[in-house]
Amino acid sequence: MNILMVYPMYPDTFWSFKHALEFVSKKASFPPLGLLTVAAMLPKEWDKKLIDMNADDLTDEHIIWADYVFISAMSIQSESANKVIEQCKNLNAKIVAGGPLFTSTPEYYDHVDHLVLNEAEITLPLFLNDLKEGKPKHEYTSEEWADITTTPLPLWDLVSMNNYTSMNVQYSRGCPYDCDFCDITVLYGRQPRTKTSEQVLAELDALYFSGWRGPLFFVDDNFIGNKLKLKKEILPAITDWMKERKNPVYLNTEASINLADDDDLMRLMAKAGFEAVFIGIESPNEESLIECNKTQNRNRDLISSIKKIQEFGMEVQGGFIVGFDNDPPAIFEKLTDFIQESGIVTAMVGLLNAPQGTKLQKRLLDEGRMLSHFTGNNTDFSINFIPQMNPDTLMKGYKKVLNTIYSPQYYYERVMRFMKDFEPKKKKIFHLNPNYILALFRSMFRLGVIGEERFYYWKLFFWTLFRKPQLFSLAILFTIYGFHFRKISNGFT
Repeated sequence: MNILMVYPMYPDTFWSFKHALEFVSKKASFPPLGLLTVAAMLPKEWDKKLIDMNADDLTDEHIIWADYVFISAMSIQSESANKVIEQCKNLNAKIVAGGPLFTSTPEYYDHVDHLVLNEAEITLPLFLNDLKEGKPKHEYTSEEWADITTTPLPLWDLVSMNNYTSMNVQYSRGCPYDCDFCDITVLYGRQPRTKTSEQVLAELDALYFSGWRGPLFFVDDNFIGNKLKLKKEILPAITDWMKERKNPVYLNTEASINLADDDDLMRLMAKAGFEAVFIGIESPNEESLIECNKTQNRNRDLISSIKKIQEFGMEVQGGFIVGFDNDPPAIFEKLTDFIQESGIVTAMVGLLNAPQGTKLQKRLLDEGRMLSHFTGNNTDFSINFIPQMNPDTLMKGYKKVLNTIYSPQYYYERVMRFMKDFEPKKKKIFHLNPNYILALFRSMFRLGVIGEERFYYWKLFFWTLFRKPQLFSLAILFTIYGFHFRKISNGFT
């Protein structure tokens, strides 16, 4: 069979990094790891092609070639996914859809030929077996959780790595916490399931021997869900691998704030090559944290926790939310001050939304406050429920937060605050990359010559060059991120 795998397009949001990608001549941040993994589960003799619409155009010729079109997407890609489905239907192509978008809302996709939902390790073999016997069903679901020690290596040869700024690896699924607004536990459960150290090293080797050098993102929703296994097996294995390969990649991931409570874990992560960690901080308002069941963030000095992680040589990137019922009118100013004081340069601030199947959605349905289907985009000034705060006040306050924290004055002040105290624990091996040299010169012109931030740009440029030259490349990266964040937030005004 000829199988076309399609990954729909992301809209232009903070997470797309579209305006930052222009500086490094890349098309997208990450390849579609889920589809690459599903591809490895299909019969080896089948011909497979993958179109990531964030990097390449999907043509009618691609679809006509295929016996089946496999689509996987997240909620934020729903608009693009719907267009792909329509294009396929117009060409009478058979569609197989799976992934978080379709698993969360299968009722919207009755017109799709086959829905292979939940985790592919369980439901895809059922579909393939029925297909072989000539009687494939419309929908395949499972309430079981997959044993991911059986998950195969992704088929990396289906994509061009040159299109991306970073590669990705999945080590675990699930999260031990159960925040009301988060659908991770709905999709993957509360018991973290992990791969073996042998699997992780095999995935690292696959990327290494494909020629990848540079950033590598562990896409786990909470990398530290199983701390004991990380400390005893996984991190020591990664550390040895990095040493043997002469540090070809630098790592980042997502974790919960209680990482700050474990010095040994932070030390091992830094030693293994982790340079950044994204943490859902959500709110500096304790009542809002109680409301959303963010237990791991409560009863702690959040600023101190952030600073401690950064002291161990890992940059903290933060996610924040406004729109909780318990947010007071002063939340916008309080949040702005918190972000500045924390020194979190990459601060992603979104509006609260209620994803399908979450505790938040169920509560809001009971209260008669749900408005619409979840789009996955919490940065486009849409909110899918009736907030307690006046909607106009909420939107104006949200805009003010974005326009303040991403203004050149505030943004560069935050960068400087972070850079002054930051000391990476692992020496980075420099890999000469023409795209990064080009990015430097583009930043010097677009930001340092014609940009509104030129005064702040050159101040940071020379301060870092002379005071902390080891962080110079990071400083330039931050200037490019700032440009992207400003472009996105200015588009909202």
